[in-house]
Amino acid sequence: MIIDTTGLVDRELYVAGMAWSPTYLVNTGTPLLFEAGFYPIAPVYVKDIKKVIGHRQPSYLFLTHVHYDHCGAASYFRRSFPGIRICTSSRAAEILERPNAIELMTSLSRNFEHIAENLTGIDRNDILHTDFEPFTPDITFEREEVFEADPSLHVQVLVTPGHTRDMLSFYIPERKILIATESAGCRSQTGEIITEFLVDFDAYIRSLQRLSRLDCDIVCQGHHFVYTGDDVKRFFDTSLSSALAFRDHVTKLLEEEHDNVEKVVKRIKNEEYDPNPGPKQPEAAYLLNLKTRVSHLAGLSRARKN
Repeated sequence: MIIDTTGLVDRELYVAGMAWSPTYLVNTGTPLLFEAGFYPIAPVYVKDIKKVIGHRQPSYLFLTHVHYDHCGAASYFRRSFPGIRICTSSRAAEILERPNAIELMTSLSRNFEHIAENLTGIDRNDILHTDFEPFTPDITFEREEVFEADPSLHVQVLVTPGHTRDMLSFYIPERKILIATESAGCRSQTGEIITEFLVDFDAYIRSLQRLSRLDCDIVCQGHHFVYTGDDVKRFFDTSLSSALAFRDHVTKLLEEEHDNVEKVVKRIKNEEYDPNPGPKQPEAAYLLNLKTRVSHLAGLSRARKN
């Protein structure tokens, strides 16, 4: 099954806030949160979480990486749920200390604030009109480990670079739930799997192949969809084939456009972004990521020629 709404998925896993860029809630004895979505709609996430857990407090917030649409509401969660501990990779903690990274998250969050005002189902009173709030993680993972989040539940922390260098995935073996987000690619509203490497295509493929071998019944994307049952394997197979096809397609376009990255970015946007009816990533953020992907593949292509 492919789930594209908020609410209960299975095994006490909930999609909270909005499916487009969710927080995932695992409702154990001490609830766990994964991802923190966009800053401007932080109150939307908190309201949705509280509908499930009532007056109980989440114990941990696990972040796969610190892009603005995955860590945006972390500070707001910390205020809303006293005692929650924010968990990231050590690389993510370093990124959060960089002024230029905070400036970029602030700028992109401002862009999303205007989009949020026109989203169906979002109460305008729940939109924050202040700047993104930086935060410092409470727990950082230097390497892979099995983290006891609850006496009856463990979180296996997996290092899965490729989309970003700080990228983690989280596997809950007791429930066969994988929070992979962009490490496994993301199916868009058009049904196409978007290949989400930004820093290392080869590492992305290795991470994707590794995740596909886990014993999973539920896989959580970073945006829009959750896969369950037989659709898990189909998703991984399609994501891998889509990644290899994207690499080959960009390489062909680079040849046609004589290695002009800007022209290739424009052509890919026309194919990948423009037909997507939405909701979708703000155009500025999309173009930033797309140019990074194309530039990386252009570098690999030049290296092969030399």
